[in-house]
Amino acid sequence: MSVTTRSAPRAVLFDLDGTLLDTAPDFVIALNAQREEEGLPVLPAAAIRAHVSHGSPAMVRLGFGGDAAEAEFERRRVRFLELYAAVLGQGTVLFEGMAEVLATLEARGMAWGVVTNKPGWLTTPLLATLGLDRRAACVISGDTTARAKPFPDPLLAGARELRLAAHECLYVGDAERDIEAARAAGMSALVALYGYLGADDRPELWGSDGSIACARDLLAWI
Repeated sequence: MSVTTRSAPRAVLFDLDGTLLDTAPDFVIALNAQREEEGLPVLPAAAIRAHVSHGSPAMVRLGFGGDAAEAEFERRRVRFLELYAAVLGQGTVLFEGMAEVLATLEARGMAWGVVTNKPGWLTTPLLATLGLDRRAACVISGDTTARAKPFPDPLLAGARELRLAAHECLYVGDAERDIEAARAAGMSALVALYGYLGADDRPELWGSDGSIACARDLLAWI
């Protein structure tokens, strides 16, 4: 865990895939089902896991390459989302230690919420499946605002729903766009190193306020 000098936040906002929830098992099932449909062998879960935070386009590029015509790429992307929606929540769980973190936040009267690029038609049922929809103080999906991360719009929308200034919130994410959005919003930001970082990612260069190696490390920041 890397910690810098900071003031204690009044609320914590989480990215969804790779930060709050380990959604990779569902992505693995969906992508390998799609590859099997097209007569291709399954990919190992570890190869898929590092790409989950980048959504359906990354899944299609990983599963089928990036050389297909635009129409074929879009067909595959839509099909992937169909397969993913069919198994939504089947293998998804809170990251280890996250249940304790959320319980601690709630016990201290601190609001927490979700700001994700995942579209609302997937975010809403997934949170409901895990019983988190009733606990989150705000849920901002990728289509809630006109611009998604790395623009600051969704983080600012989350702060407004909480009736807080951006600088009173802490954002936690596992992708460079998460930190870029937080910086643009004037919000403190942490990198979740336990998330879906790829081999080429350099989180130490993203300009965050620090990093956490596991979910429980967040308790030192609140």
